[in-house]
Amino acid sequence: MPKLVTIKRLEGSVEKARDYVKTHILFPSGLLGLIFMVAGTAALGYQLLAMESYSWATFVQSTGLLVLGAVLGWGQTKYHQYLLREHPDVFASRMKTFLRAPRGRAKREPALSPLIHRGREFVPLAYLAGMLVLLAASTVSAMLGDVYYLAAYLMPWAGFFWAKLFFWRGVIR
Repeated sequence: MPKLVTIKRLEGSVEKARDYVKTHILFPSGLLGLIFMVAGTAALGYQLLAMESYSWATFVQSTGLLVLGAVLGWGQTKYHQYLLREHPDVFASRMKTFLRAPRGRAKREPALSPLIHRGREFVPLAYLAGMLVLLAASTVSAMLGDVYYLAAYLMPWAGFFWAKLFFWRGVIR
């Protein structure tokens, strides 16, 4: 009986990194963006039909929340694109870890070299600040009473995830 031999194609770290972006950033962003957009639009529809309190202020504030989320999504995407361009091994190592199937006893993972670039220590603070800005804008909009509270909290996240999907469109091709 002949032996079947499979040859695994060696992929470069850039290709693995692009696969990671497609699988773990783009797919969830598209799905979550769709969920938040449908739920936020439904909440605005509820405000229009059931509460009868939809006004120009509602339109302006909900659009502003959507745009604010899109701007923050654009910022995070630009940082991730920088990492893909300058440090593709970061995403490639994450993809390798994801693809590695557990066999028997767990082996010790090789230590990854730390990601070092200018301003690296400020990245977690920027993420936290962005989240706080989204939550604060949503809270202010809901407290003003022009936007139904559910829509006020969902619309910025819809803009955030759709912006990520839009600005990564070059990776999809």
